[in-house]
Amino acid sequence: MENLSFRFAKKADVSKILYFIRELASYEHMLDEVVATEELLEEWLFEKGKAEVLFAVKDGEEIGFALFFHNFSTFLGRAGIYLEDLYVKPEHRGSGYGKALLQELARIALERGCGRLEWWCLDWNRPSIDFYLAMGAEPMKDWTVYRVAGEALEKLGGRKTE
Repeated sequence: MENLSFRFAKKADVSKILYFIRELASYEHMLDEVVATEELLEEWLFEKGKAEVLFAVKDGEEIGFALFFHNFSTFLGRAGIYLEDLYVKPEHRGSGYGKALLQELARIALERGCGRLEWWCLDWNRPSIDFYLAMGAEPMKDWTVYRVAGEALEKLGGRKTE
């Protein structure tokens, strides 16, 4: 892949990161759920260091991004990488850049001694599912994702009572 490189985001990239998050949310028909701001991203990504962002750069332009963080497998006894978001601009899709981003994340995982690289995918997103399957990914069977957020999180955490 000619003229493709990768770089980790810096604090000055916060507006680019939010741009990619909003583009992904729009693609997933979830733009109305984005409440992230540049200030929140700066705090959580760069001040607290809770996640990392990797850009795919072609000819000096960021054409895709991956936002990820470490998780931990008690069964493996070591960390893994959880890929929260992966997005390539529409005009650059079909040229192998998404695959290159995943390969770079796999390289990072191996370099850091991680035992796995994993992510979620929306059930309706057939193009992405086919792409992931072609890369050797396997869907998890017999697992359901559970989430506590908003008022339910406040209640569970003891900050809100009925």
